[in-house]
Amino acid sequence: MSRYKIEPLDLSGIATYQLATRPSKVTADDLARPVEADPSLKPFLEGLPNILAGRELLELARLIREAKAKGRAIIVGLGGHVIKTGLAPVLIGLMQRGYVTAFAMNGSAMIHDFEIALVGATSEDVDATLGEGSFGMAEETGRIINEATIEGSRDRIGLGEAIGRKLHAVKPAYADRSLLHAAYGAAVPVTVHIAIGTDIVHLHPSADGAAIGQTTLQDFRLLCSIVRELNGGGIYLNLGSAVMLPEVFLKTVTVVRNLTFKLQDFATANFDFVQQYRPLTNVVRRPVAGSGRGFSFIGHHEIMIPLLAAAILAE
Repeated sequence: MSRYKIEPLDLSGIATYQLATRPSKVTADDLARPVEADPSLKPFLEGLPNILAGRELLELARLIREAKAKGRAIIVGLGGHVIKTGLAPVLIGLMQRGYVTAFAMNGSAMIHDFEIALVGATSEDVDATLGEGSFGMAEETGRIINEATIEGSRDRIGLGEAIGRKLHAVKPAYADRSLLHAAYGAAVPVTVHIAIGTDIVHLHPSADGAAIGQTTLQDFRLLCSIVRELNGGGIYLNLGSAVMLPEVFLKTVTVVRNLTFKLQDFATANFDFVQQYRPLTNVVRRPVAGSGRGFSFIGHHEIMIPLLAAAILAE
């Protein structure tokens, strides 16, 4: 019995709506296509200035190719904006060619990818819906993701695997555009890292705190195992996560080293459209200090990430 006089708000009366009826700012038709290994790209890339970011982009692409050849981990961490700007197909293409061995997502990336898979649209207009209290209340998003989370907790699997499994079960119309769906089908690990209260599915009455905590903790521990495989030439890319994944990644590094596993001589890179403290410190600098290489690229995701993919595949 709580000693507080105030009771938690009862969410059983929450009003939801059908996801497909909501105006969305991103549709399946807006998404990118996988980058093809077009030989004409090579002269273009070789013509980039051998200065600063031009040189470093090609160097990072070379290190990713070497990581694949060595069988080392190539982990891609994703913020929601990367999915909203239509880049899941580009990342799926890299995964299918062996240039990504695992993904880590925050809750936003997971939700946007799920909505794209289900109805081919995502990214609601918050300004238009917050005032009336309908922001985040898409019925299918909350119900199905929370169902999958509870099922994942029951089966002792992580949140990323649980959502991927659920997408395969519901056979969504736009499955081919979904990174979660594609990765689950390929048995490529996806971990999802949640702070309760930050994501719209937590607003729904079906949200189960114990299940959310259990599945995202499972994913943290899974990511620790995957990070262990960075040693000796692996790659960690942080694409568009300013806070959550840089903090999570730093903790995985310390767990691996605390357990006396060797973790050195790997590369990290941050891609974002502004320079932020945590990615620069917790991804680019601290984990590779004295034993690796860190890169930082500033620019729009919808341009920089396909350009990286082209640089990887041009060889």
